Amino acid sequence: MTFKQNHHHFTRKDIARIATEAMIERGLEPEFSDEVISKLEKINKAADDDNDQNIFDLTDLLWCSLDNDDSEDLDQLTTSQVLKNGLVKIFVAIADVDAIVKKDSPIDDHARINTASIYTSARIFPMLPEKLSTNLTSLNQDADRLAVVTEMVIDKDGSISQPHVYRAKVRNKAKLAYDAVSDWIEKKAPAPGTLSRVKGMDEQLLVQDRTAQILRKRRHEQGSLELEIFEPKAIFDGEQVVGIEQQVQNRGRQLIEEFMIATNECTAKFLASQGHSSLRRVVRSPENWKRIVDLAKKYDTRLPTQPDSKALSVFLARRHQADPLRFPDLSLIVVKLMGSGEYVVEKPNAEPIGHFGLAVQDYTHSTAPNRRYPDLITLRMIKAALENAKPPYSNEDLRLLAEHCSKQEDAARKVERRVRKSEAALLLSSRINQTFDAIVTGSSTSATWVRLLDIPVEGLLIDSESNLGVGRKLRVKLVSTNVERGFIDFIQIHY
Repeated sequence: MTFKQNHHHFTRKDIARIATEAMIERGLEPEFSDEVISKLEKINKAADDDNDQNIFDLTDLLWCSLDNDDSEDLDQLTTSQVLKNGLVKIFVAIADVDAIVKKDSPIDDHARINTASIYTSARIFPMLPEKLSTNLTSLNQDADRLAVVTEMVIDKDGSISQPHVYRAKVRNKAKLAYDAVSDWIEKKAPAPGTLSRVKGMDEQLLVQDRTAQILRKRRHEQGSLELEIFEPKAIFDGEQVVGIEQQVQNRGRQLIEEFMIATNECTAKFLASQGHSSLRRVVRSPENWKRIVDLAKKYDTRLPTQPDSKALSVFLARRHQADPLRFPDLSLIVVKLMGSGEYVVEKPNAEPIGHFGLAVQDYTHSTAPNRRYPDLITLRMIKAALENAKPPYSNEDLRLLAEHCSKQEDAARKVERRVRKSEAALLLSSRINQTFDAIVTGSSTSATWVRLLDIPVEGLLIDSESNLGVGRKLRVKLVSTNVERGFIDFIQIHY
């Protein structure tokens, strides 16, 4: 059955409304309460603990932030120092959101319900009010801010030693964006203005890039998985949707990813060393490993009978090289078979479950307290440990929060996916009867799904011959879209 597009002309406002409805449907709160807003009115400056002797002044270091072009909620800064014998010291500063957002305050209560900022292209639902997340708790350029700093020494082989965690005051010298920095690192474009204006920042970033690539290489050798997840994002020009693009993995993103993974590891080990439990992010060793083995067999690859991330990593890397076109679809199958990540409580000295996809054993989420609630919980646990104070959460509190955060993260993902479907339907609504090259991404007795090759959108193939193999290329014609429901219907064209 196909749905004809109704004649109402959809705009960004409609997509924002669809997003809001999807939030409510999934048990998330799209709006801040009156109580949050009245509390917010009383907060008019960033936190500063000038009289605290345990807070180091690191405002002179060459800190920079690196994030998406449109990110205003800056959680982390990085800087580095070259030591002797090829060693590099990396500093990562994480915004001390807890200095303003106190546990069990109305603002904290809202954050605890949603557990994360939810990003849709038409509307962002921030976990914390923007007055905080993009201003008073954000590590904005040229502003003094409190932070928790992790410093670590990285060796030539990518091993991490001498981690230190402490509180400090920092100042972001350059707000940079992934793509522009990547193009500069890869010599595709000149340095962005913000970068070239700060003396020594270029050298600073090249050291960080080199170090991140060393960390990355080591993780891959240990079996970290390279997956390409299909998460396109709509581009708006004012109220109109003008395109959809898939985010590219590049050197700028890798730089931050590697330092954040390293920081999350150091944080987990720090809490354990202090005898504190922590909220860990885990991807368990896949229960569906046998199905992953069967999948690899289809590509003439034999995987070991027991879960082995190293062997899976090698298989994925080969497939990426052999068939980049179909790799996002293979990635998605592997992700589904691995099972999603979840939060668990890990007690000190317990055998760690680890993170199968990242090839790390000790992993917390600690690097984005403006955007993710587990990170704010971890921040509070770290500050308590630094002060030798009683942890702010008991093991039972943490267990309940871990369950809740896992559940809400799943809800948030479903909202984002639901909105992406409506955006795609809106973009294609003016292209009914046009034909496209596509690839089969899913096939069952009842339905066949296809992904277009030149626009990153997926839809349903109606009235198709049954048993079209996944990965098959075909020509399709767009017959209908329904923005409200996020439906896109194609038929196969035979020449």
